Amino acid sequence: MKQHPLHRIKSFSRNILLTRKTGALLLLFAAAYGLGYGIGALTLHGQELSPDAAVPTSAEGNWGLSFQEEGQPPVGNATEEELIAYDAYYRDNTDEKVLYLTFDAGYENGNTETILDALKKHHVSATFFVVGTYIESEPDLIRRMVEEGHTVGNHTWHHPDMSQISTMESFQKELEDVETAYQDITGQEMTRFYRPPQGKYSESNLKMAKELGYHTFFWSLAYVDWYDNDQPTKEEAFEKLLGRIHPGAIVLLHSTSDTNAAILDELLTKWEEMGYQIRPLTELIK
Repeated sequence: MKQHPLHRIKSFSRNILLTRKTGALLLLFAAAYGLGYGIGALTLHGQELSPDAAVPTSAEGNWGLSFQEEGQPPVGNATEEELIAYDAYYRDNTDEKVLYLTFDAGYENGNTETILDALKKHHVSATFFVVGTYIESEPDLIRRMVEEGHTVGNHTWHHPDMSQISTMESFQKELEDVETAYQDITGQEMTRFYRPPQGKYSESNLKMAKELGYHTFFWSLAYVDWYDNDQPTKEEAFEKLLGRIHPGAIVLLHSTSDTNAAILDELLTKWEEMGYQIRPLTELIK
């Protein structure tokens, strides 16, 4: 039987004779797994590693990207064809200057109101992937998101490593508890958009999400914006978010970030000046 690409990592160490260069790459890969976001050839938690390394074989457990040319889409560690079989996406395959703006919200850090103000000013509809406790603690913000035309997506209840969840019962509970809290707050059914916490996934997870009627969204552009006590400067943020923007990008920002709140109005203006249209994720799956 032909081996599915998402299983290749399981036999990686058995089937490849490692050179020193490959061995070094595997060490970086293992470190990335421990940190959560995985690596592409150029990124570990959004930070550059090596400009010449090859993209590692697609890996269950980690989402990673390789940025090979400024202004061009990165290569993911699973292909669009592999992902689309499970209603999963990391970018829009288009040459048109469009992007899709998403925010991950694990807790409130005093920045969401400013972010929503900037989105409203620019008439932008974004997607906020929220955990269940965020809905419980910030019902007014959730209602404002809905009222102003944003999509609220599912980021699980507890923000666990979903790649370690093997049963449909446990997987479904992580999502359904969020759905219930959202419906209690808004009176509406939740849009079935799912983002795996920390980008950790498995083939079985993608299958489960699809069976539950979810579309799974990774990303093709993110940067290190989640450390509260070590926020990037405006210049650092613009270097990544302007230099690496590309047609069809799904952009991941964290709503906890002071920097993101401070720059968003100007960032949206700059993207618009570059000719980009910012569209809701709902248009990507049509």
